[in-house]
Amino acid sequence: MDNHPISCYHLGHYFQIDGKQLQEQYKEHISDYSGWEQKDHADQWMLFTSNVSSCLGIDETALSNGELYTIVTNKEARGRKGAIVAMIRGT
Repeated sequence: MDNHPISCYHLGHYFQIDGKQLQEQYKEHISDYSGWEQKDHADQWMLFTSNVSSCLGIDETALSNGELYTIVTNKEARGRKGAIVAMIRGT
């Protein structure tokens, strides 16, 4: 899950285990989410300064239930790892 884009549900289904339980265990124990420095404000905004470049893009998107987000991306990353610079909720 760290190196390949696969959901916990699909990985759990493949190995015939509960995907929801795998997701909870990954979040709480494997991923070190509890020690993430942006956890306190991640529901409002996230900033990844290491992804900043001279060529940035900005876009607005509605993810679900009318939640609007502004997303700043690094165009040099071309949608790959390191593309998201900032994500701001409700702007």
